[in-house]
Amino acid sequence: MTAFALPTAPQSPPAEPLDPTPEGMRRAMGAFASGVTVVTAVADGEPVGFTCQSFASVSLEPPLVMFCAGREGRAWGRIRSAGTLCVNVLTEDQIEVCGRFGSRAGARFEGLDHELSAWGAPSLPGALLRVHCSLEDVHVAGDHDIAVCRVLGLELGAEVPPLVFHRGRFGLGTQRPVQAADLWGWNDRWG
Repeated sequence: MTAFALPTAPQSPPAEPLDPTPEGMRRAMGAFASGVTVVTAVADGEPVGFTCQSFASVSLEPPLVMFCAGREGRAWGRIRSAGTLCVNVLTEDQIEVCGRFGSRAGARFEGLDHELSAWGAPSLPGALLRVHCSLEDVHVAGDHDIAVCRVLGLELGAEVPPLVFHRGRFGLGTQRPVQAADLWGWNDRWG
């Protein structure tokens, strides 16, 4: 009988306890890698949008998605009143677009090519995916709203890497991470 040694897992450092303060939550939740989207709509005849990293599929039948928006954000209230919107999933080459819509400063659509979808919401060029939606329901959750939306149409872009946000930076592992602090402040409220 031959004995085989099982490989041992590398020792990981002990977990760091954090209090659930806003700073602790921001730091801890940053460990969860997420994609980055820009939610857009037309309100009062003007295009509006905001960067959003809390986006997910909810249901296949009926087709529902959700995202979270800070209630104090300047765009969310206008998008909410529009009722029809587009969730534009960004590619790793769209960091500038993310920064443009994630900052409190500047005109978000100024000089940016976009077109209106068949449902009347701005579609951003080069997006990995566009999810066209109507707002179904909004649930208050702390300082954010959870928006549940019915999917009206989908547009799948080229098969390119997504923009990934992790621990305050863009990119993972061997990718060249880009520090996000230069694009928007942790204190900016997306939405």
